Parts: sequence; structure tokens; C-alpha cells
Amino acid sequence: MTVNEVHTTLDKALHVNLDQRRYGTFAEIGAGQEVVRWFFQAGGAAGTISKSISAYDMKVSDAIYWKCSRYVCRERLEAMLAYEQDLNLKRLKLDRGDTTAFFTFTNTGSARDFYGTNECHGWLGMKFQAHPRDESSQILIHVRMLDRTNAPAGCFGYCGGKSCLWSLYAPSQSR
Repeated sequence: MTVNEVHTTLDKALHVNLDQRRYGTFAEIGAGQEVVRWFFQAGGAAGTISKSISAYDMKVSDAIYWKCSRYVCRERLEAMLAYEQDLNLKRLKLDRGDTTAFFTFTNTGSARDFYGTNECHGWLGMKFQAHPRDESSQILIHVRMLDRTNAPAGCFGYCGGKSCLWSLYAPSQSR
């Protein structure tokens, strides 16, 4: 990919998928469970995705990431990031740690409810190693959605998630 090319969502996802130096987990709860789908559709996902998990039910989410005060909040996002990145490292570091930089992408979102009375917002996060065996860095993003319907809410996840991964892992000359 060069600077002058137009990069579609699938182009960007495929570019990330083909980078054998990166490997990780996608964990998505609530609204906006769209990010990992783009990476699967692009092809080559086996080279990028160690696990994808989607918990829509609150009790299921609590069983995995522990109960917290709210489901769409920074506390939940950070619990998801810590849990999933720790699992990546425990399970894969011994076999792949010398050549692989591990990442975890998570999001949790609240779309417009049926009555249109709730706050629409979401949290996106990444915990990632810049290089193999590095300590993990972290990015947290809070998004307020002002749309009057819930249809655009899914975009916060896939637009933001794909953009985070692309920005972190695409060669600087191709952004």
C-alpha cells in the first residue's frame, strides 16, 4: 500500500492481518460488536486473531470480566483489556513471544434504546506491545454518539477499532 492509494476498511484490515508480527484478541460487549467481523471478512485473519469474544448479556459479561458499577464505562473497558491481554501473554508468550507483539482490542457501547431515552456512548481500548517482549502500552477512547437512532452506533466500534489498529501497525509512509 502506498500513500496515494485509497485504503478501504477491508484493505486496512487485510494489511493488518498480513503482518505476522502482530497477534491478539478482540473482545466486544454491548453495542458496536463489529470490529472483528471486518478482519475476518478481509481474509488472512488466522494470522492476526488469537481469539474473538462477544458478550452481549450482562450476566455473561460479569462472569468473564467481573461485576462493575456500569457496563459501558472505563472501569469495564480496563478490566477487559487487562484480562484478555494477560491471557494472551500467559498462553502464547512462551511459544511466540520472541517474534510476536501481542495486542488486545476491546469495546463496550450503549446504542440508542427502543424509546430513545438513554445516553449513547462507548469506550474503545487497546493494550498492545510495540515490539515483541515489550511492556504493554494502552490507549483508551471515550465516544459520545449524538445520533437520534441506534443504526450509526455500530460505527463507533468498527471505525474506531479499525482505525486504532491501522494507525498502530501500518507503516508510517502508508497512512
